[in-house]
Amino acid sequence: MVEVVVQQQYDHLAKIYDQRWHSYVTNTLNFLKQWAQISPQAIVLDVACGTGEFERLLLQDHPNQQIVGIDISAEMLTMAKRKLQPYASVSFHQVSVTAIPFANEAFDYVICASSFHYFDTPLDALAEMKRVLKPGGKLIILDWCKDFWLCRFCDAVLKVFDPAHKQCFTQQEFHNFLATSQFDIQAAKKLRFGWVWGLMVATATKH
Repeated sequence: MVEVVVQQQYDHLAKIYDQRWHSYVTNTLNFLKQWAQISPQAIVLDVACGTGEFERLLLQDHPNQQIVGIDISAEMLTMAKRKLQPYASVSFHQVSVTAIPFANEAFDYVICASSFHYFDTPLDALAEMKRVLKPGGKLIILDWCKDFWLCRFCDAVLKVFDPAHKQCFTQQEFHNFLATSQFDIQAAKKLRFGWVWGLMVATATKH
């Protein structure tokens, strides 16, 4: 099961993750923050939150923002809890995206950054994200995009050499997942960070 391998890999990387991926994390999450335009009153779920960097970016502007971060890596969450300890309005939980332990329609925003390509069963993940999203709430996903040739190359290499890697998708494949899951796409874009990273982002609401 890919999820178990991902958990083990990120438990191992947790202490060095922020340093190793500083440029990528900073660039992508600052973009995501600007794209999302999350109101201070919104209740946010961050799926695959890692070390809590997106939480830090939101809370530095709005210290009382209500945020829940979930991840399958206990060690990544340890780093997140340490980083965000001064903030009482954020909490972190070790759970799978396919078994989110919160009530139906609990969140105004569900955010997922650079993780969709790890999910064993994308449709099951989207079903859970949809379940916990309020009517009129927004799902925002940022992920690698296979439409970029270097991403296609990395996808092929990682499938051979990285047991944690599942699969990248084209923008059309990604949008098909959203449509099948009964999400309406409100905004979408492909973008590049530097010469390596080709990504796609979409904001969607549920039917």
